[in-house]
Amino acid sequence: MEANIARRLSLLVDQISTIVVGKRPQIEDCIACLLAGGHLLIEDVPGVGKTTLAHALAVSLGLDFRRVQFTADLMPSDLIGVSVFERAKDAFVFHQGPVFAQVLLADEINRAGPKTQSALLEAMEEQQVSVENETRPLPKPFFVIGTQNPSDQLGTYPLPESQLDRFLMRITLGYPDRAAERELLTGGDRRAAAMQLQPLLPPAELAAAQQAVLAVRASEPLLDYLQALIAASRSGAWFSDGLSPRAGIAVLRVAKARALMAGRDYVAPDDIQAILPQAIAHRLTPVAGAGRGPAEQVRAMVEATAIP
Repeated sequence: MEANIARRLSLLVDQISTIVVGKRPQIEDCIACLLAGGHLLIEDVPGVGKTTLAHALAVSLGLDFRRVQFTADLMPSDLIGVSVFERAKDAFVFHQGPVFAQVLLADEINRAGPKTQSALLEAMEEQQVSVENETRPLPKPFFVIGTQNPSDQLGTYPLPESQLDRFLMRITLGYPDRAAERELLTGGDRRAAAMQLQPLLPPAELAAAQQAVLAVRASEPLLDYLQALIAASRSGAWFSDGLSPRAGIAVLRVAKARALMAGRDYVAPDDIQAILPQAIAHRLTPVAGAGRGPAEQVRAMVEATAIP
């Protein structure tokens, strides 16, 4: 079963790679995050393909896709929805906001005010929204791809650490290499091409793949290795504050998803090492004087931690 799922997921990565050129590792991270049941944060400068990646993924999975441009004046009701009095029905009728989508692109999330950011992050955590004392479930799957401009750009409200922790992974697309950029320059409109993609993994099969992730085994030595990394993060030698238990669970879930994508029913140390910077760097602050960014510090910690 794992081999069949892995084959389908590889085809999915191949198809999205025809639209988002030269970014296969980031596409794999995006799909692993979805399989693990989490949400993804992409931090990068405008124009490198963040929206195109989200659109291509949604179309390739046959999922309902919505995009919301976050701005300073965006209100929580603009995101969640609002009740409007309809004279014909002589009653208030709730009109759903864009959050009621299977794939929601929260574009430039750090340009919205804290109240709107909190409304989205609450929906991500609870998989439901509460409007006028009524709880409304969100669709399944519910996958949020938040994009964030670098914090030194004007008009941004950096997400606090507690809110960043709600994102399972954070990735950066970066500029394309020379060959990929030439393909982009000589090709057509990538956004239009994404609309022509065929669904490769219907929602029912996606749900089955997400369940298969839960069945991937993690051996005792593997858990020992993961706990050694968690302990290293808390030692004070690498970061000012260590990983929480929730972060450790998140790392294991994404590692299981990566193992499934490789056609295995067990997690290997390589799976953890491959996803660790993307899964924990946004949750950690390097110690003073480290001289490295969070992702580089995570890689250095991994190199210094022995595999049991």
